[in-house]
Amino acid sequence: MLDRLRLVAEEYDDLERQLADPEVIADADKLRVASKRYNELMPVIEAFRRYEGRLDDAEAAREMLLDAEGDEKGLLQNEIDEATAETASLEAELRELMLPKDPHDGKKVLVEIRGAEGGEEANLFARDLMEMYVSYAARRGWKVATLSSSPSEMGGVNEVTLEFAGDTAWRNLKFEGGPHRVQRVPVTESQGRIHTSSATVTVLPEADEIDLTIDERDLEVDVHRSSGPGGQSVNTTDSAVRLTHVPSGIVVSMQDERSPLQNKARAMQVLRARLFDLAERERSAELSAERKAQVGGGGRSEKIRTYNFKENRVTDHRIGFTLYRLADVLAGDLQPIVDALAADERARLLAAGDPG
Repeated sequence: MLDRLRLVAEEYDDLERQLADPEVIADADKLRVASKRYNELMPVIEAFRRYEGRLDDAEAAREMLLDAEGDEKGLLQNEIDEATAETASLEAELRELMLPKDPHDGKKVLVEIRGAEGGEEANLFARDLMEMYVSYAARRGWKVATLSSSPSEMGGVNEVTLEFAGDTAWRNLKFEGGPHRVQRVPVTESQGRIHTSSATVTVLPEADEIDLTIDERDLEVDVHRSSGPGGQSVNTTDSAVRLTHVPSGIVVSMQDERSPLQNKARAMQVLRARLFDLAERERSAELSAERKAQVGGGGRSEKIRTYNFKENRVTDHRIGFTLYRLADVLAGDLQPIVDALAADERARLLAAGDPG
């Protein structure tokens, strides 16, 4: 790890020189790239310099200890012990800082929620999840936009696509993809029996045109009249848009805007994210397995998380983490679960090997 840190320190010094170079300052693109990388490396370099400083302190104290007498010996030994403990702590911090950065950090996030097994109760649960994520976003200070929504007969949602914008949105929401299971007495249940239903959540980083270019010749565009629950018309003009990407077979429909141009723009946004995700999965077998596992079949036996109303319990099955604060979680207090999942991810990355 130390050899890699020294290389990073050399890169940091070079970037510092670049940022003082008039030619770089005059080139907006070069300046942006250099500044971004410089800021990424700054926490690593600051920790590395503290680490090297405490190593030097310990070494100097050891040399002085050889000639020390009386009380001075105790003081120097204390300095050595403190410096040694701090270097161990800084080394652990550096190992985390040197873990590979997620390339999607900072991007907007698309979250697709669909009712799965359980009929109308699944759609009502999908609405609960939607409201949970919207409340969570408000707590985190993110912006939220509804790109599309298909309401169900009893006030739930058949499916909804949300866009979250915030520097930490992907970092926190990326763990939410997969089948979510609810155990409760549905509003449609007259005998008071507990039912198990499920909804699926798909989490995608937004892809822009730099990430992915879509050939218009690969698209089939269908413009039709918007419809609401039960199929009734919600618009008197043909404004809904359905895009079919012929090579992949991916279909995206949008009808929430009044203009077909606006609906097409939003449909393209979702299509680009799905195609970007598909391209990433094709490049990496590991990503393919992970993304395929996100939604599964949406069945009740497949789940990443269970929301049990009778026990006031939320359990994330991936890490065996349980909270008995169901109402708080559904009100948007997701951070304890997200923090536990993030800690597990860091531990797995560290266990996979020394990043240096």
